[in-house]
Amino acid sequence: MATVIRLKRGGRTHAPCYRVVVMDSRSRALGREIDILGYYHPCAKPAPVIEVDKQKALDWLAKGARATDTVRSIFSTKGIGAPVRVAGSTKKAEDVADATPDAAAAE
Repeated sequence: MATVIRLKRGGRTHAPCYRVVVMDSRSRALGREIDILGYYHPCAKPAPVIEVDKQKALDWLAKGARATDTVRSIFSTKGIGAPVRVAGSTKKAEDVADATPDAAAAE
């Protein structure tokens, strides 16, 4: 099954709030979700509120779920990167960044 991480709209007129959900890519945008990863409330005052379960998001990305452009932007704001395959094992993007020569030279 092809899965995608997308935003599911809620709220009322002119006051949207979104849930970050994992869905089947063939289902409609307001259909049934597989998993709820968090929420995004862009109209909150004084600043937009973003809450995402980082471990769940990384797990779904490792399983092959594709994130939409907007969700990818939200993930980058929260510091969530896609897992990267290194030498046959799955490592998180932060672990790979720590293993780069630039990080070793800085220490």
